[in-house]
Amino acid sequence: MKNKDKQYISILGCGWLGMPLTQDLIKQGYQIKASTTSESKLQKMEAAGITPFLINIDTISEEIQEFLSSEILIIAITSKNIEGFKNLIHQIEKSNVKKLIFISSTSVYDNAKEMITEVSAVNASVLSEIEKLFLSNSHFLTTIVRFGGLFGYNRKPALFFSKGKKIGNPDANVNMIHRDDSIRIIKEIINKNIWNETLNACTDSHPTRREFYSKAALDIGLDIPSFEEAAAVEYKVISNQKLKSLLTFEFKYPDLLNIKEEVSDAGFRK
Repeated sequence: MKNKDKQYISILGCGWLGMPLTQDLIKQGYQIKASTTSESKLQKMEAAGITPFLINIDTISEEIQEFLSSEILIIAITSKNIEGFKNLIHQIEKSNVKKLIFISSTSVYDNAKEMITEVSAVNASVLSEIEKLFLSNSHFLTTIVRFGGLFGYNRKPALFFSKGKKIGNPDANVNMIHRDDSIRIIKEIINKNIWNETLNACTDSHPTRREFYSKAALDIGLDIPSFEEAAAVEYKVISNQKLKSLLTFEFKYPDLLNIKEEVSDAGFRK
């Protein structure tokens, strides 16, 4: 990408995924504007070389235009406020944003005893409605990335369930992705100009919940969790083939049962 050292990218949501993403993009020469809802984080973001903004999607106003004066916008927040997103899109339409990545989830697909691809039906959820708001807008190019369950570093799968709680549907398959691969995918979308696409993003392997969470617990020295046995198994297996083909992408962590979780991971990188 020409003049990349002068190009701005705005990231709405500088949290568990957004913060390390900004670090990688800054290393690539991009100028980063990023938002938080916590005033206490502004100084830390500025010290990291980020131009910080205090933005809450529930109270979007004209003041967001300075944040939106970038060619590319990445939306990495978990809000399900449809009206907030409508207001955001109204502001994007008046801005310099030409390309947009919306971080979504494979939760838009219902369980189905078949391989799920990007053309599979989505459910009638708030998240799928928000996706449609972006995909149907002609003012900018949108790529939707539907991530599986995100994990890595301080987000350890063995700790997803409260102590003593049984894990349901143990023989269902999991659809997960490590944060390192998630960040690499977002960067490749930008570097290879993959726009107006919807991509499923999860690892190659889909072990059962029993296999995955048992190993995750043992890795960090915990007892194997208890499982709530059920006669009927509800599951979905998400295909990542479109993503791998379009991005010519190879996962750093393709096999969920071949990842060694550390007991303690400090910082944003190992």
